[in-house]
Amino acid sequence: MLKDTIPLDRLRRVLVVKLRHHGDVLLSSPVFSVLKAHAPLADIDALVYADTADMLSQHPAIDQLHVIDPRWKKLGPWGHISAELQLLRALRARRYDLVIHLTNHPRGAWIARCCSARWSVAPRTGGRGRWWQNAFSHFYPTPRHALRHTVELNLDALRRLGIQPTPDSRRLSLVPGPAAETRVDALLQEIGISRQAFIHLHPASRWFFKCWTVDNMAALVDRLHAAGHAVVLSAAPDAEERRMIEAIQAKVATPAFSFAGQLSLKELAALAARARLFIGVDSAPMHIAAAMGTPVVALFGPSGDKEWGPWGVPHRVVASTSHPCRPCGLDGCAGSKVSDCLVTLPLTQVWQAVEELLSA
Repeated sequence: MLKDTIPLDRLRRVLVVKLRHHGDVLLSSPVFSVLKAHAPLADIDALVYADTADMLSQHPAIDQLHVIDPRWKKLGPWGHISAELQLLRALRARRYDLVIHLTNHPRGAWIARCCSARWSVAPRTGGRGRWWQNAFSHFYPTPRHALRHTVELNLDALRRLGIQPTPDSRRLSLVPGPAAETRVDALLQEIGISRQAFIHLHPASRWFFKCWTVDNMAALVDRLHAAGHAVVLSAAPDAEERRMIEAIQAKVATPAFSFAGQLSLKELAALAARARLFIGVDSAPMHIAAAMGTPVVALFGPSGDKEWGPWGVPHRVVASTSHPCRPCGLDGCAGSKVSDCLVTLPLTQVWQAVEELLSA
């Protein structure tokens, strides 16, 4: 037991800061559940970017959700400053006892200082200087070489404070909400598909160097159809992602059902929850499907599946075994936006993973 663990019974308000992308924020959701289980009397708040708020909104362990909106910069200098000051006043008014900063984002140090919390914890990181070291009362190390899943890295902040999460408490949590559930049920009813009677395929990522080829995705749809499975496609409203879906649909023998560009993040979660299986690449929708308890087939290229793979559900990771350079973390080979380890993945390898999960 560490000597400087904090008295959990004295916690009344806690702020957890996670300023990252959608998938990163969702992978922090167990932190709130575990903390609430160990400090049930404490109010637990979150601070995230506005566009990622749906990953945590309606989380049963979160009391208030504060956001930083990048659009504040469009308000002009004084409008931006006003919005930032309003956020700081709201945070200070909560009088936090503990601030948990889950990244090395410099804003977290300023927030910890401004909140004047008695305790604060952040990752130990080099290059930040004394101002970082003096902003927090506790630091947790991040492994230099170990392939540790991001969920566990987030929970390390709690371990540093004396909280040991149980295996069952580390599950992802995402609540679609009644409105999203109702709309998705209506959409599925329109196309005549019931729950657990379709496979959800999300081919795209916001970073296309993480994507399989259109030809391969089309071939996968054809094989799924030939095996008697209904396929529902999804994609973000982004124009490039929708063009990818259109290209896939143009190549298949029979077009799949498609909700591409039609769903919010909450509705995407509701759709994934109703699927028999989710197939996709390393992306936020893959993590959303895992959070909903849906079995996942995930295709990985340059990103690390040990750190970012599907969490807490039956899954298969499909990755190249003939590219010793992966995972390299690059945006395509030599920064070309094309990842050879991913685009060369054979359909047979993906299909084997699909069959294994469906049979299980």
